[in-house]
Amino acid sequence: MGSENNTQLSEFLLLGFSEDPALQPLIFGLFLSMYLVTVAGNLLIVLAILSDTHLHTPMYFFLSNLSLVDVCFTSTTVPKMLVNIQTQSKAISYAGCITQMYFLLLFAGLDDLLLAVMAYDRFVAICHPLHYTVIMNPWLCVQLVLVSGIISALHSLLQSLMVLRLSFCTHLEIPHFFCELNQVVHSACSNTFLNDVVIYVAAVLLAIGPLAGILYSYSKIVSSICAISSAQGKYKAFSTCASHLSVVSLFYCTCLGVYLSSAVTHNPHSTAAASVVYTVVTPMLNPFIYSLRNDDIKRALKRLFEWDTAHESMVLGLKMFP
Repeated sequence: MGSENNTQLSEFLLLGFSEDPALQPLIFGLFLSMYLVTVAGNLLIVLAILSDTHLHTPMYFFLSNLSLVDVCFTSTTVPKMLVNIQTQSKAISYAGCITQMYFLLLFAGLDDLLLAVMAYDRFVAICHPLHYTVIMNPWLCVQLVLVSGIISALHSLLQSLMVLRLSFCTHLEIPHFFCELNQVVHSACSNTFLNDVVIYVAAVLLAIGPLAGILYSYSKIVSSICAISSAQGKYKAFSTCASHLSVVSLFYCTCLGVYLSSAVTHNPHSTAAASVVYTVVTPMLNPFIYSLRNDDIKRALKRLFEWDTAHESMVLGLKMFP
């Protein structure tokens, strides 16, 4: 069985959360609702930033990219799960599983790196305000996003190629609602030692590395804020990075929660349930965090809705009086 070639494998079976038929409509409705809210919320953030020239700054440029990545991140897993529930099929093809895993790793890594880039942006804005526009020029902002994308794409490609070298059994069940890298690797019939080494090294470099950068940036930010004499100045400086800090805390706490739940319980279904938080819930909450805690975004969204209302009224008026 160990000598069986992986090209003979035709599909994986994604077991999801529950095999109880009575729960499937509830799961379908819940995830469809969360997915629609995630897509609508993040796209509204992007539209608000694009429509308001006052938001054409490095901070909001990175935020718009983060929102687009969150939409793509959720779209790699939820639509396939919804289709499987609707068609009452748990199957995903071998090629489809590898493709889903590649894009999931790509957008998860890009999410992580963009949060580190945004922390650097806040560090420059608060610690070096006089040189902010010079340092965070448009070309550097584009470069930071491109480099983050290239690093994430190379990591995803490496992990996918490492999975392609494995041999699998003819019938594979994955106790998850998507092709999670660790679950797929440990479903293989062949030796996975090299894959495990690559996974752990990549986790250290791409998770601990950006986190260290974020912690360093915020240590400098806190020092600079403490040096401000007025309470109003401290509040204003902190408010510019409060939303980002909330999103970073949510992202890393949920990832840590998933890791601890898998390490402690050794229950694949518990891990799948915990994974929902960082794959679906976190991208859904990000727009609310940025819109509720950011006056600029709230004003831009208000202007966007006012423009839509005025445009609809104009169209109706033209229809009534041709």
